[in-house]
This record gives sequence, structure tokens and C-alpha cells, in this order.
Amino acid sequence: MTKIDSHQHFWKFDPVRDSWIDESMSVIQYDFLPEDLKPILDKFDIDGCVAVQADQSETETGFLLNLAKNHDFVKGVVGWVDLQADNIKERLDYYSHHAKIKGFRHVLQGEPDRALMLNPQFMAGIDALKGHDYTYDILIYPDQLGYTQQFVKAFPDQRFVIDHIAKPDIKNKNIEKWAKGIKAIAKYGNVWCKVSGMITEADWQNWVLIDFKPYLDVIFGTFGPKRVMFGSDWPVCNVAGGYNQMLSVVQHYVSKLSVDEQTRFWGLNAVEFYKL
Repeated sequence: MTKIDSHQHFWKFDPVRDSWIDESMSVIQYDFLPEDLKPILDKFDIDGCVAVQADQSETETGFLLNLAKNHDFVKGVVGWVDLQADNIKERLDYYSHHAKIKGFRHVLQGEPDRALMLNPQFMAGIDALKGHDYTYDILIYPDQLGYTQQFVKAFPDQRFVIDHIAKPDIKNKNIEKWAKGIKAIAKYGNVWCKVSGMITEADWQNWVLIDFKPYLDVIFGTFGPKRVMFGSDWPVCNVAGGYNQMLSVVQHYVSKLSVDEQTRFWGLNAVEFYKL
């Protein structure tokens, strides 16, 4: 069974650039690089990973591509590019010469305009992705699920993946509105979902396995075993435990799936989605 971690990050910590990593997250106010991740992947028999942008700059994309070039276990990169730029097609043409760039992401969850994804200029950028068969990672909070449904509906041929199951408020057990929004989006067959990052949405110090079951029931019940993939969200997961704890949540849940379904979840779906 090929195992892929479909979502992790690398950075050289910069307190100004990485201001989102505040004092409550001091445990990750350090550098995290491939040599830090490789022993963890080896320990858990994970064959490779997909590095996802954390900073909104093309400098970040270049940084990740350089790491991927020098570390074979980094199988793909989800970078950042200005999707609203007038020269978006030229920038995508430039990245098409880098085999390991698989797609792009924008931190929509942090945008004051909660419906930025529906901005015509942003949508023009998404439309340009198909010219190079690039994927798009959707990073949102539950309040943006309604806009996201309109968004994915507009691009039936674009491969999308929802990051971190759209960050439901697991800590306070808020599920109903989130579940309704997820079910609406999962109807679109071009949308996948990353089972990742969940422990950071729970009570960091006091979560227990059962906290996640209702949310995972919704994800697996709507997306099905062919459109879900494992992601650790390392090193961000360290604020609520660590790699081992994130793994324990999903291992416990997917152990009831068939061997074929587990094979798909742990790696095959990510390989197919990102064309690794």
C-alpha cells in the first residue's frame, strides 16, 4: 500500500511574515524542513508527501519547489500564484516547466471578503488552471461553504479539494450548518476532501477520539471512499498534539473500512487527484 501525506508545510520561521503563528502556537514558532519531516514519515511507513503553501507569495512557491527538487519524498507542491493577476496565464505557463507543481491554493479563510472566490477576476484565474491540468485546494471556514458551492458548480471540469474538512468548530460541537454545507458541496463529483487538520479545530488540550466521529461520518458518508485523502497538516498539528495524535484519529476511524477503501484513503486517492 502506497501511503501519501497529502497536506503538510515547510517554513523557515519569520515572525513578521508568519504572524498567524501567534504566541498560543509557540510550539511551531520554529523552522520546519524536509529533514525534520522525513524521520516522522519513515516511522509511520509513509512513502511521500505533498507540500502546501503557507505564505501567499511566489517566493513561497519557489521555496517549496526547490525543496521538492532536492528531496524525492516530496512528491508534489501546491503553490501560490496571484489568481487575480492580469498575467495569470503567463505565470501558469512558467510553472508548467516544473514537474512537481501540481496545483495552487489561496488562503480564502483569512479574506475579509468572505465571497472572494466568486469575484470575476478570481474565477478567471481558476478558469486558467485547466490549461495545465492544475488542481485547486479550497481553504475555508464553514461560513464560506455556501459561496464554495456556487464556486465549484461554476467549474465542473476543475479538480478541487476541500482542505481540513472545511474547519468545523469541533471544540464546541457545532456541526449542523457545517454538515449541511458539506453535503451540498459533496454532490459535485469534481470535489475531493482532505481528512486533515481536525485536531487543531478541537479543544487542543482535551480532545478525545469520539469528538471527531460525527464529522468523519459526514465526510465519508458524503464524499465516499474514492474522494477522501489523508493529510497530517504537519507541523500545525503539533499545537494540538502531533503527528502521532493526528494519525491516531484517522487510523481509528478508517480501520472499519475495507482494504480497498483504506488503500484509496491512505494514498491512492491523493496519487490520482494530484497525478503524483
